[in-house]
Amino acid sequence: MLDTLGPMAHIGVMNTLKNIIIAVVLAGSCGMSFAQAPAASVQAGKTNVNKPPQPFEGKKSQWNGYDRYDFKFDERSCRVVTPKQPAKGRPWIWRARFWGHEPQLDIALLEKGYHVMYCEVGNLYGNSEAISRWNSFYAAMQSLGYSEKVVLEGMSRGGMIIYNWAAVNPEKVSCIYADAPVLDATSWPGGKLIANGKVSTGKGSAGDWKRFLDAFEIQNEDIRLAKAASPISKSRIIAEANIPLIHVIGEADNVVPPSENTDKFEKDIIRYGGTIKVIRKPGIGHHPHSLKDPEAILEFILETYPPVSPLTKGERS
Repeated sequence: MLDTLGPMAHIGVMNTLKNIIIAVVLAGSCGMSFAQAPAASVQAGKTNVNKPPQPFEGKKSQWNGYDRYDFKFDERSCRVVTPKQPAKGRPWIWRARFWGHEPQLDIALLEKGYHVMYCEVGNLYGNSEAISRWNSFYAAMQSLGYSEKVVLEGMSRGGMIIYNWAAVNPEKVSCIYADAPVLDATSWPGGKLIANGKVSTGKGSAGDWKRFLDAFEIQNEDIRLAKAASPISKSRIIAEANIPLIHVIGEADNVVPPSENTDKFEKDIIRYGGTIKVIRKPGIGHHPHSLKDPEAILEFILETYPPVSPLTKGERS
């Protein structure tokens, strides 16, 4: 059993033999150190929502009026922002890429008792290494009593990791909020052939295209393999898993063109029996992301993944 000063949880899905302990500080908790530790009796992936997560020491700061903790997990930068009054069940939203950009939704969810979490997998474009790192982080959160289902949030290229991870772990996802998401790598960063000889209307990014190909070990700019590595090829899995989806896009986006990404994805989701809500912003390009008033996104999340009543004082301690 986890003890504030004692042995800690074994993270059983790591790619290496090392065991890493992390814990997330709830509002009002004091900090303690985290380190490599031998296996404890709590199994990764088993949620105990009746037991408060144990605190550990990270770099503490303030983020929009909430406590923020920065730490390293598997050599990657991670952070957690804690609500002032955590909700029962410990719901959380998992943000991919571009931490802190257009944070209005994250702040609104903190007010509802959600934790906001981040695990850096930059320049991996949702490849197997990124998925493995996220699997390990998720397992750690389960060992520490957070909700088995998580809200995924991805802006722009963040769409690649949230959808690729969801395709492998559909049962762990409560809903997905994607904002101007990259869903077809041949559109961005490739700017290459889309289908039937058509060339992308997007700007593309030569540097990111090379890094994407390297991340997936794709040779000779193989368009078929690039598409297979992209979320656009996983629409059937997502639809059949009945994951609630909401997208926010700018109709004038020439970086991640909607016609090559969300529009195509939306058609596929519907064709395979899934549901998706798309909020379209007329005349808006790739930026700004989100909505000035995130109420529509917030309501969608709360309808699909409502928080329970706040934890009592005894449950938080």
